Amino acid sequence: MSTYQPAEKRYEKMQYRRCGKSGIKLPLISLGLWHNFGDNDDFENSRSILRTAFDNGITHFDLANNYGPPYGSAEKNFGRIFKEDFKPYRDELIISTKAGWDMWPGPYGNFGSRKYLIASLDQSLQRMGLDYVDIFYHHRPDPETPLEETMGALDQIVRQGKALYVGISQYNAEDTKKAAKILKEQKTPFLIHQPRYNMMDRWVEDSLLNSLEKIGIGSIVFSPLEQGILTSKYLHGIPEDSRAATEGSYLDKSQITDEVVGQVQELNKIAKSRDQSLAQMAVAWLLKDERVTSVLVGVSKVAQLEDNIAAIRNIQFTKEELQQIDNILKK
Repeated sequence: MSTYQPAEKRYEKMQYRRCGKSGIKLPLISLGLWHNFGDNDDFENSRSILRTAFDNGITHFDLANNYGPPYGSAEKNFGRIFKEDFKPYRDELIISTKAGWDMWPGPYGNFGSRKYLIASLDQSLQRMGLDYVDIFYHHRPDPETPLEETMGALDQIVRQGKALYVGISQYNAEDTKKAAKILKEQKTPFLIHQPRYNMMDRWVEDSLLNSLEKIGIGSIVFSPLEQGILTSKYLHGIPEDSRAATEGSYLDKSQITDEVVGQVQELNKIAKSRDQSLAQMAVAWLLKDERVTSVLVGVSKVAQLEDNIAAIRNIQFTKEELQQIDNILKK
């Protein structure tokens, strides 16, 4: 049996924001299990990160079928920690998972068919030892499967009691509106969109955020630190232990140009003047917009998580600061 007792005052440490027009509030910081929860990672470190998150009022844990490595291992490891530490607190948690990227061989283990989505969630629930997830996402658009089929699968999943709400990830504004229309006709509780968004990648500002506001759904943004570029890690080039120096990682050395290092150094000066680390300012910058319900952070150490959580102490920016940031990034 677990000896874990969550911090009594955990809900005083976090702020929460309503997710669109729903009854759900999400913590300003949510924990993503994309990296650092696979079989290659230190299990006790993964457990410490999850406990620290909940102790600080983070109620939302975000997974996907293929998180690991290997695929499925993040859900399996989360399931073990959930059973040992968090089971008594299930009704205090929002747990999400997704399907849409490659998961198993052959034509039925990828994209957006009804067969894939329903089979994948059944597998996810088994790995995590859960009866249902709070949010089930279609993880990316599928250009070949009719949207009616993909959304119909999400609807069926809710009706079967396997998810309370549904979401989509990385859909553009036009497809989001189409998806919302189909789900509304089916009376499916469409809660949230999960787009990639940070100071350096702002595609959502063109029309997606406005569309989400009109539809009445929330957003939870991932890659807030641009794979670590928006941290102090690359202020002086590429350290040997960084993600950019690791073969096969999602960040390539070629992305850390002299120009990028220069921009990061200038941004760091603004962060210092705000009494924040660069990572904290990058998270706060996203939260300045009320249409962003929550920022999804991925961390490899407890200290990084605590640093990210501290970002919520100051999410106000002056017009001058915002202009300086845009000028540095040539936005």
